[in-house]
Formats: sequence, C-alpha cells, structure tokens
Amino acid sequence: MNPSLEGPTLRLVTIPVSHYCEKARWALDRLQVDYVEEAHAPLFSRLATWQLGAGAQVPVLVTQTEVVADSTRILQYSDHVFASEHKLYPSDPDLRREVEELEELFDTRLGVSLRCWVYFHLLPQRELTLKMWCEGTPTLEQRLSRTLFPLTRQLITQALDVNAESETTAFSETRNIFEMVSQRLSDGRRYLVGNTFTAADLTFAALAAPVLMPKEYGVPLLEFEELPPKMAVRVAELQAMPAAAYALRLFREERNNIQPTSANLAGG
Repeated sequence: MNPSLEGPTLRLVTIPVSHYCEKARWALDRLQVDYVEEAHAPLFSRLATWQLGAGAQVPVLVTQTEVVADSTRILQYSDHVFASEHKLYPSDPDLRREVEELEELFDTRLGVSLRCWVYFHLLPQRELTLKMWCEGTPTLEQRLSRTLFPLTRQLITQALDVNAESETTAFSETRNIFEMVSQRLSDGRRYLVGNTFTAADLTFAALAAPVLMPKEYGVPLLEFEELPPKMAVRVAELQAMPAAAYALRLFREERNNIQPTSANLAGG
C-alpha cells in the first residue's frame, strides 16, 4: 500500500467493461493506489455520477477531498498526488508534451471511434451486449438491465450516433490509428515515447482492448468466437497489425505484473 494513502480508501466509479475505465483502473493499479471499484451497468452508472456532480460519464475517482472525472484527469491527478516508482508522465517537458499529445489523440479518436464501432455490431446482439455490460456489476442492476435493455440500447445509439455510416467512419479511424502506431514502432522502439512505459502506451493499449480482448483486462471480455461474423473479420484484421502485438505485450508485461490494490463494491 502506498504510504501516502492513510485514511479512507478512494472510490473509482466505473462501468467495468469500459475501455476508458480500464485506462483509469490500470493507472491506479500501476501506481499502487489503494481504492475500491464501484461497478455499475450502463444507465445506472449515470445515477451514481450525477449524484457526485460529475455529469454522465465514467470513470470518476472520488478522493477524500474532491471528485475527479475523466480518465485522463484521473491519470494526471494520480501521477501527481501518489508517490510511485511507476510514473506515467516524464519529467522532461518535451517528452511529457509528446505523451500528452498522443494520449489526447487516442482518447478523442481511437477510444471514441472504437466504442461506436463495437456498439454498432454488438447492440443488435442482446445477450452478448448484456453479458458485456453486466460483468462485475450488482445483481439487481443485472436484472434491471435485462428489463431496460430496449431503452438503454436506444439511448446509447442516439448518444453515440451509432449507425451504418458512422460504423464505416469509425472503423476507418480505428485502422488509421493502428497504422500510425505500427509505423511509429517500426524503428524497433519498445514504447511510444522515450525508453519507458508512459500514459501514451497505457492509453493506446487500454482503448484498443475491445478488439484485442487481452486476458489481463480488469474484467473478462468477450471471446473472439462469440463475435458476430462480420465483426470478427474486421477484428482479425486489426489483430494482425504490429500495433496489436505491441498492445498485447503491454498488457502482459505492464498490466499483469502489477498487483491490483482494488476491491469491488458491486455486491449483490
């Protein structure tokens, strides 16, 4: 346990399967922050975050003194506040700027596009979507999610503009980011910036995870064999790229070797 964390434990409000929530969860685990994860299914997560004054999105980190919303803000806050040998942002200003630019690129383009694309293929698959949404959440929320599924699906479709046209654009954007990362790694470097693992590496790996399905993810993901056929073909295309091998290596080497310090408050 980090000695700077005496007193009440921190709370991380999540939708467990969310790749943005995995980004925050991975960072907290890496920094050896003692926290509990408050897991919610979609729709119910909004009730929790609105009560905190954090809007509708997760993840949200609740500390002893403040509420920190947004995965990038959580990484920056945690890296600054909690002393650790596993810092995510370089001290060198130029390297830090490069890390932050890549993190922003992945947050706003990869994470958003991949989420839209995955939902286009999975929302028509009721049982697969419920399996994905309900992993690690309270039993009552799992039951209500089944009843409220048509409403939740409609709200997400509208909020994320999920349709055939956006699916095409979203996959193209995702593939372009994978190609950019693959090209950046073509000189043999192990990390995107400098010689150490940074927030840029963590963000790419976490946000790419829905199509990579790493075993080290914070909660179980769908298996490749469960995917709808058209989705599986595209997923295989992305998985064959060097960027995918790099992200999976990061999960093995940088995620799996860090002991989680969280508990789960999902309960029954």
